[in-house]
Amino acid sequence: MEKPHALLIPFPAQGHVKPFMELSYRLIDRGFKITFVNTEFNHSRVVAASSDHSHIRLVAIPDGMAPDEDRNEVGKLCDGIFRVMPRALEEMIRDVNESDDDKITCIIADASMSWALEVGRTMGIRGAAYWPTSVGLLALILHIPKLIEDGVIDTDGFPLKEQIIDLSPTLPAMNTAHFFWLHIGEDPTAQCSFFRCLNHINQAIKLDNWILCNSFYEMEPSACDSAPNILPIGPLLAGGRPGQLEGNFWQEDSTCLSWLDQQPAHSVIYIAFGSFTIFDRRQFQELALALELSGHPFLWVVRPDLTDGLSDAYPDGFEARVANRGRIVGWSPQQKVLAHPSIACFLTHCGWNSTMEGLSNGVPFLCWPYFVDQFVNRTYISDVWKVGLGLKPDSGEIITKEEIKAKLEELLGDKGIRARSLELKVMARKSVGGGGSSSKNFNNFIEEMKLEKC
Repeated sequence: MEKPHALLIPFPAQGHVKPFMELSYRLIDRGFKITFVNTEFNHSRVVAASSDHSHIRLVAIPDGMAPDEDRNEVGKLCDGIFRVMPRALEEMIRDVNESDDDKITCIIADASMSWALEVGRTMGIRGAAYWPTSVGLLALILHIPKLIEDGVIDTDGFPLKEQIIDLSPTLPAMNTAHFFWLHIGEDPTAQCSFFRCLNHINQAIKLDNWILCNSFYEMEPSACDSAPNILPIGPLLAGGRPGQLEGNFWQEDSTCLSWLDQQPAHSVIYIAFGSFTIFDRRQFQELALALELSGHPFLWVVRPDLTDGLSDAYPDGFEARVANRGRIVGWSPQQKVLAHPSIACFLTHCGWNSTMEGLSNGVPFLCWPYFVDQFVNRTYISDVWKVGLGLKPDSGEIITKEEIKAKLEELLGDKGIRARSLELKVMARKSVGGGGSSSKNFNNFIEEMKLEKC
């Protein structure tokens, strides 16, 4: 009997590759063979950051950009993807099927890469979409045709006027100025390219039975009910199994875990801003000085490119002054960090993976969004779920050390936030446990994929 063989293709960004890798291992546990498609640029990074990738076949196709171009320019990246990747994916699938006894039987594509599902359909391969961020954002995307029809936005995604709208009576109201495709920078051309990529989701998703989501029903019930084929299966978190390929772009520094072992319970501030955030020198130094002023032990993830090419952005003498209570790493095993009993709170950019990981471990949030969906996620964290606080910039758009220190003290002293965080932790764990809503959804999906041969 032919073994089910799934091809997974994420959008080429760290925050998408990781949840796709986690989904891959869930499928492997259910007897699937996995071919995982990265762009050539990201493929080399994933391989370099991993010591073992024997369980998953990793393949690469071009993304349409030159090696030295900036992949953080999302609009340009989207244009290159549409121009080059569909044909490259079709050729790669033919090569795999010619050389492998287990033919590719289904494609699970990032919803923002939904053109891949159209490629599969032309080749007789069934597909499903996977949306690795909040279902609330997916609901907004699914409303795009109606927003255009009602004159809320034009065909390029720009609001005709700033206003507060209700997508439905049960979803939070939204300010049109905060639509997330407007927050990838100030270049209107890039915003248009990103919007076209998102709007394409509506066309391709109609072809598919399922839209898998890395969320759980109890956390976003109204959004999950906004379309009949939305299937929340999260939170999908790494199982921590030996040799599991995490899909990181940077090598993890696991020595910070032994440092955490030496800290008191609920004492450590964890600071991490994902893979895109960039600080200028002044903002970086304000954050550093706030951590020093807080008096708390802290674990700070400082990517090599976090400070926009600055070789030494720390305040003079900072590293020596905090050496006894601060640990700085280039990249961390974040899920293990957030599960550690010494963690008191999470100062975060509010990326969806970080949000789900924090929620699943009952950790309160201090929110500092950078772009795209992170502003919406902050609203959920601070205003809807009430498990965190936001930071406010001053008149010069700088978040000062005084503001950070004050909000940290407020967050750590708020017993209500801590209690609600622990309640959401229980809900998240229950959803993926035996008989939980996400567990049932995933089981139903797997059974249909096997019965229908995808």
